[in-house]
Amino acid sequence: MVTPFQPDDEKIPALREALPSTAAGIYLNTGSAGPLPRETAKAMAEAEAWELRTGRADLNYWQDSLDRMAEARASIAAILGTSPSAIALTHATTDGMNAATGAIDWQAGDRAVTSSLEHAGALAPLWGLRERRGVELEIAEVGHGGDREAVLAAFDHAITPATRLVSISHVSWATGVVLPVREIAEMAHARGALLAVDGAQSAGAIPVPVEDLGVDFYSVPGQKWLLGPEGTGALYCAPSVLDRPRLTFGGYASFESIDLSARGKLWPDARRFESSTLHQPSVLGFARSTAWLSMYVGWQWIHERIARLAGQAADMLAEVPGVEVLTPRSSMAGLVTFRIAGWQSGPALHELSQRTLCIARTIPALDAIRISVGFFITEGELRRFRDGVALVAANTPETIPHRASIELLQGGLD
Repeated sequence: MVTPFQPDDEKIPALREALPSTAAGIYLNTGSAGPLPRETAKAMAEAEAWELRTGRADLNYWQDSLDRMAEARASIAAILGTSPSAIALTHATTDGMNAATGAIDWQAGDRAVTSSLEHAGALAPLWGLRERRGVELEIAEVGHGGDREAVLAAFDHAITPATRLVSISHVSWATGVVLPVREIAEMAHARGALLAVDGAQSAGAIPVPVEDLGVDFYSVPGQKWLLGPEGTGALYCAPSVLDRPRLTFGGYASFESIDLSARGKLWPDARRFESSTLHQPSVLGFARSTAWLSMYVGWQWIHERIARLAGQAADMLAEVPGVEVLTPRSSMAGLVTFRIAGWQSGPALHELSQRTLCIARTIPALDAIRISVGFFITEGELRRFRDGVALVAANTPETIPHRASIELLQGGLD
């Protein structure tokens, strides 16, 4: 049983027992999908079994589903430091970024600004605007993002009075840098623009006080650092702009009431951005995972441990000859991106996966490897991974031994 106040030597084994997939290898890809808690999987299975036995069309089931959705909104609101009325449930971060991007009454000649470190989940809606509406898209070149003043200068140059929306990540999926969201929000608002933020690599990894950050929209996924099921997410909409947005998607869930003549009344809160049916066992799982993290693990402990372990991982890798760490040590969250000299990222990761049983991913645009350091990772696993990187870095694809060392394969998980 996990409790918030256990000493780490008791808490870590209990957490790993509660997250069974951490036993499948060195789990370094939470930035793609985090390990599902045993408690979440059990709750979802029970909900699906109930649906199978009883069906999904009963009025009581409908009311119960509304309660589940309210519970999920409340759990996300608590994490983001806001009111449940400011939260809409979505199917993914990408859904929320599309809703935010389409919420503006765009006209030809309007401008949108983003950065050179963005994921397709934010870039694709902007691409659609440029193709369909003639909106000018400005990409602020920020390098790897490690120079804070240079980042702010790039946005200062890019954001003009014609800019209607600034769309950025809080934490870059590519380099892992934490962008100065609060300062960019102030800059955007001073020039009449709104700010939409992709929180895929931040929510659950670092504190995200959306109201203090001054963002207008903030989109998060369920399956990454919040350890929820796939196909879940949420969108924060600041009350100050709620009466301004237009709907990107509209459906039954968007309205408090609508008649056969298409006369309708949108929900007065963020629920107007909810359009379609959600998979109810997944909604339950989303709420269960976030509640488990809040009540049994503890957010302060999670954030502090991720920061410490990710920093250790970056320092370990930086000490390996031939390794270039791209993530700026001074502004990072839970991601660490690096390259190994003489290796393409794909073959290098294949070797690491075979030799250390790590689960990670590549960033093709940078020809780099990215690891996500979750709170459940052990220092022993990080050392084992570092040793694997050192072995690869000390060789070339032609000279690396065909058999992994006994030490790497049998390294402890302390």
